[in-house]
Amino acid sequence: MPANKKIKIESDDETGADRPAPPESDDINDDTEKQAADVSAEVTAKDKIAALEEHLEAATRESEENMDKFMRASADLENYKKRTAREMDDLRKYANQSLVKDLLPVLDNLELAIKSSRESENGDSHLLDGVELIRKEILKVFEKFNIEKIDALGKAFDPRFHEAVMREETSKYSENTVINELQKGYLMHDRLIRPSMVVVAMPKNRKSDQKEDSSTDKDI
Repeated sequence: MPANKKIKIESDDETGADRPAPPESDDINDDTEKQAADVSAEVTAKDKIAALEEHLEAATRESEENMDKFMRASADLENYKKRTAREMDDLRKYANQSLVKDLLPVLDNLELAIKSSRESENGDSHLLDGVELIRKEILKVFEKFNIEKIDALGKAFDPRFHEAVMREETSKYSENTVINELQKGYLMHDRLIRPSMVVVAMPKNRKSDQKEDSSTDKDI
């Protein structure tokens, strides 16, 4: 019997046949660096997007604030223009108010002189006509500047236009009716220049009425 021969069987693992070659270390390093670079680029892009979004929000807020400031400034300017226009209009309308106030006593004296001359038997008619003419000329000037007399007599007392200097008992007029005008009041463009000084009616005392009735009965 032949001697046993040792047969050596080489496996693929031992021979290395059909086994892929292990990757080289340089390739591994390149892949790792590439992945790291990709991750870093992605993180950087996100940071840039976040920064841009934050910058956009800040710019939007600033724009809204600037628009609000602009609208407020525009409204203030418009109000200023309107206020200035009103002030200029009032200045034109009431520029002569002080002069008119100084002329009112002159007009009062002229009217008193006319009234006294008419009541006097020795009044000079020619002088009266001259004074009356001056009075009418002053009233024409007043009319030109929209100055008008307050119609108080027989009207209800109005504290906005009337100044009550006394109250008088009467049964002819209702309470708080202006029954006498001691000094005329005037308006200028609906603005009060001088109030009317008036006497206001008040109801008559019942006791005094009873006394008058009793005295009348005695006389009868």
